[in-house]
Amino acid sequence: MRRLTLSLLLFIFLPLAPAIASEPLATGSVESTTLPHEYRLDGVVEAINQSTISAQTSGQVVEILVDVDDFVEQGAVIIRLKDTEQRARLEQAEAELKAANAVMQEASREYERTREIFQRKLVAQSAMDKATANLKASRARQDAAAAALNQAREQLEYTRIRAPYAGIVTERLIETGETASPGQRLISGISLDQLRVSVDVPQSLIPAIRKQTTARVLLPDAEIIEASGVTIFPFADPSSGTFKVRLQLPKGVSGLFPGMLVKTRFEIGKMQQLLVPMDSVVYRSEVTAVYVVGDNQQLSLRHIQTGHKRNGTQISVLSGLEAGERVALDPVEAGRRLKLQSAPASQGNHP
Repeated sequence: MRRLTLSLLLFIFLPLAPAIASEPLATGSVESTTLPHEYRLDGVVEAINQSTISAQTSGQVVEILVDVDDFVEQGAVIIRLKDTEQRARLEQAEAELKAANAVMQEASREYERTREIFQRKLVAQSAMDKATANLKASRARQDAAAAALNQAREQLEYTRIRAPYAGIVTERLIETGETASPGQRLISGISLDQLRVSVDVPQSLIPAIRKQTTARVLLPDAEIIEASGVTIFPFADPSSGTFKVRLQLPKGVSGLFPGMLVKTRFEIGKMQQLLVPMDSVVYRSEVTAVYVVGDNQQLSLRHIQTGHKRNGTQISVLSGLEAGERVALDPVEAGRRLKLQSAPASQGNHP
């Protein structure tokens, strides 16, 4: 009775398999292409503009307008110093310039009167020389007074500490009420507008990197950006035998902050690689495989070893496939057909 039932089931289902398998299965080709040979290294994000502002004049700290982690615009006032002394010097310089201008005007009028009389030969040459000397001396005093006024204005401006670039405050080194002196460190900050990545590169890779000068940075969100510039230090670290390499990042890169670790890729040559569509790859536990479509739509499950993703739609294959082979783009359908394909052989082993 059992053998009769099995024979009936085979009679019912086996004729359906060829009909299902006769429908074309969507496939993709295993392509061999020339790709950049890249070497991966860890790098550290750095801010190009990072500095500590020092006082350029003396004065008591009256007000600190920012704190750590605050964002400031370029040119914004961040610290104010007491400016009583600087304002007094400015007023004195302005008064001295007014006096110099008055003397200059009088000397100029005296020179013109003497010159007219001298042309009519009514005064001696010595009188003309004296008027000329007085005019030059007055002009020199005027220039000196103007320079002193500019210096006084500059000293007054130094009492208003401004941000040299837009950025974030990282450290305060003085408090309100303390007295700042010229050269004293006041506040530190960094700019996030221009960033770079610093990488320690083994010396064996430096010749290839100098030749290619192409590098990429892998962002935390998996986006890959091209470095806008590569700078290789002309000396190695004697303790590690590595060269310092800086990768300039384009402006406006978001999601990166100084101190972060990122992956970098240096192009050191070219290499042949096999590529398959990512949709064709099957991941089962620790096994990575594809369904290979042979002649007459014969299917086989092939274990492969994969590399890196390329262009978001393909993945490199290190072993398990050859160029020109076809792989199924629908692994679910390919798996179902493979079961149907092997069904007669497995059922034929039953008594």
